[in-house]
Amino acid sequence: MCSEIAIQVDNLSKCYQIYDKPQDRLKQSIYPRLQYLAGQKPKQYFREFWALRNVSFEIKKGETVGIIGRNGSGKSTLLQLICGTLNPTSGNLRVHGRIAALLELGSGFNPEFTGRENVYINAAVLGLSQKETDARFDDIIAFADIGDFIEQPVKTYSSGMMLRLAFAVIAHIDADILIIDEALAVGDAFFTQKCMRFLRRFMQSGTVFFVSHDTGSVRNLCTHAIWLEKGSIVRQGPPKEICENYLEAFYEAQQGKSAIPAKIDSVDHSMTHAKDQRREFINTSNLRNDIRLFEFNPEAPSFGKGEAQIVSVKFLDKEGNPLAWVVGGEEVALRIEARAHSPLDSPIIGFFIKDKLGQYLFGDNTYLSYIDSPVVCTEGQCIIADFSFQMPRLFAGDYSITVAIANGTQNDHIQHHWMHDAIFFRSESTSVAGGLIGIPMNNIKLKVKKLHEESIG
Repeated sequence: MCSEIAIQVDNLSKCYQIYDKPQDRLKQSIYPRLQYLAGQKPKQYFREFWALRNVSFEIKKGETVGIIGRNGSGKSTLLQLICGTLNPTSGNLRVHGRIAALLELGSGFNPEFTGRENVYINAAVLGLSQKETDARFDDIIAFADIGDFIEQPVKTYSSGMMLRLAFAVIAHIDADILIIDEALAVGDAFFTQKCMRFLRRFMQSGTVFFVSHDTGSVRNLCTHAIWLEKGSIVRQGPPKEICENYLEAFYEAQQGKSAIPAKIDSVDHSMTHAKDQRREFINTSNLRNDIRLFEFNPEAPSFGKGEAQIVSVKFLDKEGNPLAWVVGGEEVALRIEARAHSPLDSPIIGFFIKDKLGQYLFGDNTYLSYIDSPVVCTEGQCIIADFSFQMPRLFAGDYSITVAIANGTQNDHIQHHWMHDAIFFRSESTSVAGGLIGIPMNNIKLKVKKLHEESIG
């Protein structure tokens, strides 16, 4: 049974001593001992603050666990105890496997040392020998992609560069358990997608401990969730259920208990119509969904056999002109061009649109449209696929498009060129109410019904 457990926590507690005045700290180190020797009851010169109290849970190997809770609930303290950077006040903690942690940004780095020196120091702290680090150094630097800054002191790095280097190290130490504390929030879109691809691969066999204020991330990434409040576990279980309970409690704390009556009185059918101002409001305010498109990146990460190559990806308007901006709800065409380096008897071109977490929002390919009459192309020819659709409204944030060309059928094909994040785009503002995407509404109506007066018999 123990071989299946990655982390076991039993009544774990962490207490801090809070001193109101600096001299109280000195008194605490001297007076209680003297009082004890004099036969008196020792006096306490500090207040206790319990960051964690009697926390217990078990995490099985291969699970991805999300920790949610408000600021000050004890999430970061719990992670530091698991990593061993803090000692518990009481309780037991057992960890089975090598841990790689990304806690506070820049933790474990010496700002005076160069990036290269910090890689070796950090890798040594995480359990790698110098020989092992030497063998992985080029891969670490390639993953971080910070160029000549690797030879500069870390104190000259931006927060994004520091994240790149820190994540690159933990991604190459063959850890069994990965711990991440909100750090990915500072990364740029390209690097965030790279991290999410690594994270999803790691989740197939490793154990992940993930702290986030974003309940959507916890629902999407995690198999188990723990809700902390004031240093104690409120509830743990399936992420969907725990996140819903957490949000309900959060809004009740902010707004008070729900005032909706348990029983609905009978109503008649006389109605007054409220004006639908949504379309007008969106079109005349800054809340409409403006989406900025970036250029195709031919150097985007890719793989495949190589007998065909994606050479262009762009959005077009109805007249076929390239677009730099799109509005959510607008009719657009996504054009993907590829060049054949060998004859293809049944080429398939497809795409996926992903959010910052790497979730596939939607996508399609050409296979079903040409299943009965495949397009044949010879070596040197260009293949063009156009996908026309209504761009959904999107939450503000960064998105990317992954594209691919293969040859064969939906279930049996050879992948010739798969490009991660060939194009990025950014939703600058949004009117989406909820969900992953917003579907343009043709009409929204609001009606009011009058209550029946109760008859007196």
